[in-house]
Amino acid sequence: MIQAIEDFLFGSRRLVLVLMALLTVVTGYFAVAGFKMEAGFLKQVPLEHPYVQTYFEYQKDLPGANLVVIGLRSKTGDMWNVDYFRKLYQITEEARYIPGVDRARLISLWTPNTQILEIHEEGFDLVDVVPGNVTADTMTQADVDSIRDRVLTSDLYGDLVALDETASIILLQLQEAGAGDGDISSTANLALEVADIMEQKIRAPFSDDKTDVLIIGFPKFIGDIAEGATIAVAFFGLAFVLTGIAVFMYVRSFTLAALAIGSSLVSVVWQFGVLGMIGFALDPLAILVPFLVYAIGVSHGMQQVNLIATQIAKGTDGMGAARATFRRLLVPGSMALMTDLVGFVTLYLIPVGVVRDIAIVATIGVALKIITNLIMLPLIASYIPRDDKQVRLFIRARAQRERIMSYIAKIAQPRPAAIVTAMMFVAIGLAYMVSRERHVGDITPGASELRADSKYNQDTAYIATALSVPTDVLIIILETQPDGCIDPAAMNYADRFSLYMGGVPGVVSVDSLPFAARYFQSIGAEGSLKWRELPPTSRQLIGATAPVPTTTGLLNDRCTILPIIAYLQDHKATTIETVVAAVEAYEDINPSEIVNIRLGMGGVGIIAATNEVIEESEAPLILYVFATIIVLVFLAYWDWRAVICCCMPLLLATFLGYVFMVVLGIGLKVTTLPVLVLGTGIGVDYAFYLYSQIKYYQRQGLGLADAYEGALLSTGMAVVYTAIMLAVGVATWVLSPLKFQADMGALLAFMFLMNMVAAIVGLPAFAAVLERLAPPRGTKPALA
Repeated sequence: MIQAIEDFLFGSRRLVLVLMALLTVVTGYFAVAGFKMEAGFLKQVPLEHPYVQTYFEYQKDLPGANLVVIGLRSKTGDMWNVDYFRKLYQITEEARYIPGVDRARLISLWTPNTQILEIHEEGFDLVDVVPGNVTADTMTQADVDSIRDRVLTSDLYGDLVALDETASIILLQLQEAGAGDGDISSTANLALEVADIMEQKIRAPFSDDKTDVLIIGFPKFIGDIAEGATIAVAFFGLAFVLTGIAVFMYVRSFTLAALAIGSSLVSVVWQFGVLGMIGFALDPLAILVPFLVYAIGVSHGMQQVNLIATQIAKGTDGMGAARATFRRLLVPGSMALMTDLVGFVTLYLIPVGVVRDIAIVATIGVALKIITNLIMLPLIASYIPRDDKQVRLFIRARAQRERIMSYIAKIAQPRPAAIVTAMMFVAIGLAYMVSRERHVGDITPGASELRADSKYNQDTAYIATALSVPTDVLIIILETQPDGCIDPAAMNYADRFSLYMGGVPGVVSVDSLPFAARYFQSIGAEGSLKWRELPPTSRQLIGATAPVPTTTGLLNDRCTILPIIAYLQDHKATTIETVVAAVEAYEDINPSEIVNIRLGMGGVGIIAATNEVIEESEAPLILYVFATIIVLVFLAYWDWRAVICCCMPLLLATFLGYVFMVVLGIGLKVTTLPVLVLGTGIGVDYAFYLYSQIKYYQRQGLGLADAYEGALLSTGMAVVYTAIMLAVGVATWVLSPLKFQADMGALLAFMFLMNMVAAIVGLPAFAAVLERLAPPRGTKPALA
């Protein structure tokens, strides 16, 4: 079968290469003309999760998760001057016309829905903070002083106005078209558009030597990621150059180095071309995926050019070397790439838009590697003429490496193998125990994808500390019958629940309709604290809740929900887990027939849903990948020993990847899970190539120790060199301004090295031990 494929491809190599060249031109055009980057809020959330369904159901009644906060901070003292208020008015007007803004929920000192309660001898009134007869053009310092007096005697102090009186904020809620039914396609590019508008029309015009503009929220976050992606491309370029130099230093041939790098690059061009043809846009959070696919290609390309160079060094011409390489590496290479392919396909099982985007992009790229690396590369190599000078350079460099490989080969001897195997089992056990400490979600406050000193995280830190209300909000929905806000039983349940949530660790403060009703009840008694209690009858509740507008988010028009707004100290995974567990525990202990508790509103609700989906999907995903590896290894070698030899080192490397995340404080998120899958794929690549060569030499009559030495000399050197080369290339990412790229660079470098060490050391050790404990009685024909 393999011989027939080989004869056909090499017999028609000119036609095949011409077709591939035409495909490269066509896909190159679509890659340039059709490439685009898009991001939407809905792509970041698991649309089918109950929390998100709650968000869709009540987003028109309550503030949702897609909240943007714009702050204007004075650099020259307090904010109580005419110039400051005129700027604040202009920013408010610009914010009003941002695409997707819910204007009814736009809150600023200048908006008419910002009111305070004034108490006087005749009762109390709700009055506008900025009176209707005051305009930005006619405003005087006396007007500003009057506004200041109103603010400092109200709850707005610390909410909309900073405690140090140097800044105030504007709150706006984005509602994307199609958000009600979870239509991702209609929301695709709103976030980047909004981010650009806020930079061009708000931050740039109003940031000067007197004031500074602060902006936080999902659109600005994803906009900063997209902006950083342009710098990330430079780091990809640096890694590309470093890998190119490293490949040349290994094979000592510009032609072979260009083949290894070029074939991987061609598949990336095809990948972007296919994406352009189908109109697929790359999410900024998936910007690392093309390089991950490129790294897989370089790994396979190194194996190809290494064996080609070895065959040429033995005296074979280009055609013979290319055909021998194709024959020996087609099956292990295909099996390894199929495993990578299945690993990325399983990512699609996670119901989060951006993760599914990553799965699609990576799957297309890996599938194309089978053509570019396993077929195109050896076909082009068949035209390479023999260069005696380069052969001598390669043989000289190879001789130095052979001494190192011969020393490593001793691991396959019985005594060292037993020691290494025991150490592997201990390491797997220890790594597993430490890996259980890993966290799903963010481990640090702020946006963990960005640096702590980034403008976005600095803005977030200032707003969170300068105002008394944190930016991380969880809204718990208490569903009731209509007019639940004047039902004493429902209000009492909500009141007790609000008090309970206020005592949960991680919760800074709580707002709810019962708390507001307590406040207005006391106002009717001249503000006496003795009367700050929940009215016991429906008639009294009518009076106590009437002053509360629906724009506060504490009720809706029909009073069918009683939201509990919990302000959290941060959105770390541990904080969210504690708060969500507290809500579920309260519901279990205090069941009610008149109130139904639902989670999901607020930014923290969406984060909690995403974390739960990632955590629930993680174990099945890894199991699917390992199950695929087990099946493919068994089909390739028809030997259960091969399964253990290939999978045990891979298992250790996977657990060590989790340990690395625990030590460095990297949470398991949509940006890190694909890297773990890639690490597993790279590890099985190493295992397939090594084990196939061991079996190749054993079929020639060599014992295991000698066969392993032969495998090291033929492919093992390339495995070691490839791992070090890729690790050095991605290690440069730690200098990236994007924190998630820096984390991924460190994690990838670690995974490349650990998979290599585990395969080089663990695979022969397990093979030697199993050969002694359960020697094969006979062998069936193997695919490789």
